[in-house]
Amino acid sequence: MKFNTKTIHGGQQHDPAYGAVMPPIYQTSTYAQTTPGGHKGFEYSRTHNPTRQALENALASIENGKHGLAFGSGLAAIDAVIKLLKPGDEVISTNDLYGGTYRLFTKIFEDFGIKFHFIGMEKAEKIESYINNNTKLIWVETPTNPMMNIIDIKAVAGVSKKYNLLLAVDNTFATPYLQRPLDLGADIVMHSATKYIGGHSDLVMGALIVKDDAIAKKLYFIQNASGAVCGPQDSFLALRGIKTLHIRMQRHCENGEAIATYLKNHPKIEKVYWPGFEDHPNHNVAREQMDGFGGMISFVTKGSDYNNAIKIVENLKIFTLAESLGGVESLAGHPASMTHASIPKEDREKIGVVDSLIRLSVGIEDVDDLIADLEQAIG
Repeated sequence: MKFNTKTIHGGQQHDPAYGAVMPPIYQTSTYAQTTPGGHKGFEYSRTHNPTRQALENALASIENGKHGLAFGSGLAAIDAVIKLLKPGDEVISTNDLYGGTYRLFTKIFEDFGIKFHFIGMEKAEKIESYINNNTKLIWVETPTNPMMNIIDIKAVAGVSKKYNLLLAVDNTFATPYLQRPLDLGADIVMHSATKYIGGHSDLVMGALIVKDDAIAKKLYFIQNASGAVCGPQDSFLALRGIKTLHIRMQRHCENGEAIATYLKNHPKIEKVYWPGFEDHPNHNVAREQMDGFGGMISFVTKGSDYNNAIKIVENLKIFTLAESLGGVESLAGHPASMTHASIPKEDREKIGVVDSLIRLSVGIEDVDDLIADLEQAIG
């Protein structure tokens, strides 16, 4: 079954009760039993829910995995992965990553004795110098947020296998439409399903997908024991979103390329970060491991400073100034004061997240309208 068909049919079956084509919203906390422990596969909705299970099956299908797990948020999904570790373990992480991930790692789990190394991973061999007997996990974002760096998943997987480490990949920006990390050697794929998976800015959700039964068993235990699951209504919305993922992503990519090209040729723009450009670092890796380059773009204007960046995002009319990304509508953000504000300024600037950086999530509107909006806002 090809990807576009999987988004609609993958892992799905018609509801056995009445043949509903779309899985019903099972808005229930508990299920009747005929005898203690005698039930039809569902006993309590923290553990299992038919609507969530349908979503989890779909997630596994589109990522070419075997097991899918849905959580109340992307951070809840990441939290479950780090709970596979114990005090004294070490994690090697991408240095350019979502601010909420950085905050979870440094403000929560470091207090429990887990050590994190934040490094540039554009060259996979650099990772090896940070590996020791305590290293247990490599955490990767690619493309990274917000600098759009590209990391060679297959090469990093080679390092992880060499040292018997877990490799987890945040695939939020690319989605399985463009990139399938499990096929490239990753052990765990994470999504903030709030973004492109849901696609309509109407839910908050996280997801994990794995192939290995033993890893899945541990994660299912953590999911149930910690309880950070999503509800049936959000599960229904995410499943609906998956069914149009392929056509939405096609337009995101088309509009993203047009806007990236427009910005690159604009006389007032200093730098555009988008992996589709041939002069982008690791462009060849992106071309090899991705089926397109997506709709996420970051840029800075010439001679720009904080005030000018703020003026631009405030002047946008069609792009909405807001947190998040991946919805059908175009969004603009100022990472230094929004998504990455939890990262210390000195650390932000080392990786390029300067006060003048603007991040765009290019939606599926008419691209001419989006370009006109940027033109009037940049001036």
